[in-house]
Amino acid sequence: MTASAAAAVASLTALSSLVPALPQTVTNGASLLGTLSAPNLSVTGVDGIVSWGANTVSNYNPYATDFNSGRGGPTYNFNIARGYKSPDGVNRSVILVNGQFPGPTIEANWGDTITVNVCNQITGPEEGTSIHWHGILQKATPWYDGVPAVAQCPIAPGSCMTYSFLADVYGTSWWHSHYSAQYSAGVAGPMIIHGPSQVEYDIDIGPIMLSDWFHLPYESIVDEVMASPPNPLPPFSDSNLINGKMSFDCSQLTNKTQQCTSNAGLSKFKFESGKTYRLRLINSGAEGIQRFTIDDHNMTIFANDFVPVVPYNTNVVTLGVGQRTDVLVKATGAPNSTFWMRSDLSPTCDAASHPYALAAIYYEDADTSSVPHTTATPYDDSKCGNDNLALTTPYYNYAATGNAALTQDLTITAAPNASDVFLFYVNNVTFRANYNHPILPLANAGNFSYPDDPEWAVYNFNANASVRLIVYNTFLASHPMHLHGHNFNVLAEGFGTWNGVITHAANTQRRDTQLVQGGTPTNPAYIVLQYNTDNPGTWPFHCHIAWHVSGGLYINTIEQDALLEKRVIPAVTANTCASWDAYTAKNVVDEIDSGEKRMFKRDMAIARAVAGGR
Repeated sequence: MTASAAAAVASLTALSSLVPALPQTVTNGASLLGTLSAPNLSVTGVDGIVSWGANTVSNYNPYATDFNSGRGGPTYNFNIARGYKSPDGVNRSVILVNGQFPGPTIEANWGDTITVNVCNQITGPEEGTSIHWHGILQKATPWYDGVPAVAQCPIAPGSCMTYSFLADVYGTSWWHSHYSAQYSAGVAGPMIIHGPSQVEYDIDIGPIMLSDWFHLPYESIVDEVMASPPNPLPPFSDSNLINGKMSFDCSQLTNKTQQCTSNAGLSKFKFESGKTYRLRLINSGAEGIQRFTIDDHNMTIFANDFVPVVPYNTNVVTLGVGQRTDVLVKATGAPNSTFWMRSDLSPTCDAASHPYALAAIYYEDADTSSVPHTTATPYDDSKCGNDNLALTTPYYNYAATGNAALTQDLTITAAPNASDVFLFYVNNVTFRANYNHPILPLANAGNFSYPDDPEWAVYNFNANASVRLIVYNTFLASHPMHLHGHNFNVLAEGFGTWNGVITHAANTQRRDTQLVQGGTPTNPAYIVLQYNTDNPGTWPFHCHIAWHVSGGLYINTIEQDALLEKRVIPAVTANTCASWDAYTAKNVVDEIDSGEKRMFKRDMAIARAVAGGR
């Protein structure tokens, strides 16, 4: 254990118990996540109707099956509004869904139709919103992908939008705002799609959301990141949270005028000796790579993102922003034992003031106010990337068949522009959104070329049946690259120039978000991704670090343009644009960054004063 980690644990073990100083309503609002009252998830799906088991799972290949349960599905109502919460004991302004942090858990069975009514009640100040359903393919409904300026216009203040889409894949994911850095202020929650499992377990403990946390409002962070010091540095996160909870040591608070309560409370989980647990790990943070461990327990990885994999054992799970991993944990402790669950923002790869998050695991006879005294698991932190590709094999074979019909090189660079604003570029173009003119309806009307708007960063792959993306990163930090509308095959990763060698060519790793490591202009890092263009639409491909998207690290891809023209887009898209046009006709939206992470421009000193400084 590092000295910093030891200090973090010592600060907690100095307490006489793990009785929190703040109630759940103050730290996390209406959310039950992180409490012993949080219900386990059903192992037989919503309504207990799922009968898939390990002996029949081979009949349910999600890549080969366009499955519709035909039973409808759940409906949720999301009201998005501002408030104040203290997830780590430091009171700050947040933006929440239904007053919960993390936001409500969406549950459905594979093949169900999920309906979500989203209402924008954000005031003081007002701003737009939209919700992206991370990892859902949206093959039948690309207009519900939830990205403003691409699939729709933002949901205007005081307006609502209903999303309705098929749960076309299964496993663990999350939903989050795709407008501004709203999700880093709290607009995010788990999304669980129940389906077959190639492994057996006794208890589904549910989502475990891992997220870095910032005491400043996201607007001022974006402003700070896009300024251009001689050596641009990422913002340092203030805390690291497990299911929205962690205790911050108020003696370490820089600005003593901020309202702060030490021992705000940690997340707690219950284990029973001899049982096997499913943990659904989600990195829902803004910037940091998470290293997840459980003291004195090993884990078995069996799914990455929405992709089942051949199970393999590990003592640490690495998650870039947006990634998810499902693991099994055998409860090997004694009935009266307690253990620490930990998630570290990578000491090597991240910028974090307090990177160590803790949660307590209590076995059935343990005192749930007692403090664990277990020792942290050592792990290798030398690589700012995911597990080696050779370790991971999809459970279902879905090889990238031969060479792709089209290969597209994408080179990531970063530099200040002529106005001395620090930006990211992909092939020398930095993305900037136009909220009033989303690309999907334009493409549906036959507009596939935008020479007057190069900052829309549109790549039209036409009717090519498959695409290979070779992503070269010349920037010093890693990027979790996420593709909408697809799971992709990860063919290779490395440094320099790809030599054409594919890892596990017969069955390459597959997921929807993959880390490309940091590189240099003379020795770039690379990842090679390939996928079939079987989803006519307009699909973003971007870094999932909030501040990097702010700087324009983002492109839009169009595929199967002739088929896209034939799709019939429902009126809901036009309705969002009518409401947004009416709002912007009377209100100036000061878009100072890419638009996917947009802020109202304001003086930094005022923002710092409102937040209490730093």
